[in-house]
Amino acid sequence: VVSERIRGDKEHVLQPFTLMSHKPNYILIGAHNTHGYDPEVYQQQFDDPSFNVDDTEAQFQISVKVPLAVNLFNMMDIYAAYTNHSFWQFYNDSSAPFRETNHEPEGWLQFNTDFEFFGFTNTANMFGIVHQSNGRGGVLSRSWNRLYANFLVERGNLAFSFKPWYRIPEDDVDDDNPDITDYLGHYELRAAYKWNEHVFSIMSRNNLESGFEKGAIELSWSFPLFDYPYLKGYVQYFTGYGESLIDYNNYVNKIGVGFAITDWL
Repeated sequence: VVSERIRGDKEHVLQPFTLMSHKPNYILIGAHNTHGYDPEVYQQQFDDPSFNVDDTEAQFQISVKVPLAVNLFNMMDIYAAYTNHSFWQFYNDSSAPFRETNHEPEGWLQFNTDFEFFGFTNTANMFGIVHQSNGRGGVLSRSWNRLYANFLVERGNLAFSFKPWYRIPEDDVDDDNPDITDYLGHYELRAAYKWNEHVFSIMSRNNLESGFEKGAIELSWSFPLFDYPYLKGYVQYFTGYGESLIDYNNYVNKIGVGFAITDWL
């Protein structure tokens, strides 16, 4: 399934003015956090102790990539990508503000391989740099920069990725979230399985590293909507820390439903 995704990318990579999907593109029409979002940081920012946020909101993600070089030195491709993950208080009576938006530009070298071991194929290896921030100031400001690798393996309709990273240090004066790696850790594990037109995925982050105290689990399922070819139904469940940068150190237990345009596979 990863090989099919890479072949699809190769078919479009040489088309000018073409943006390709990177991470899943979706909208959750309704996403409810049973644990409740903490309004304290917003109350500090706006100096308004009555300021509150809804526990049910809309969320969406837009993620695209573009090739910068293809088959460079007959061994690698270079990509750049941008991911926008927005948390929209659509059902809030006070003008439906955006509670949080995370911006994630990145660039990486990609080596497509076919190394086989124990029935699995190492399909691609990536080495990149990524910046993530919420573009805000004051007590709402959050950001960090990382160097990362991403190793993809597959077997039939099952795919795994192991993504370790290293946080680039910042000056204490400029660091808005010095303890972020305590909650988001230093790696992410993901698995995805494709059955007919259904895609199931699971993500685990910082669970073993934190002794299952500050980790996160995300489950998702995209499924066909009758014979409609342009959208799929989408269900996402998240529990743990780091759903968004503003909530990196707050526990979230969320279930959301909506539509997916693209998925991992």
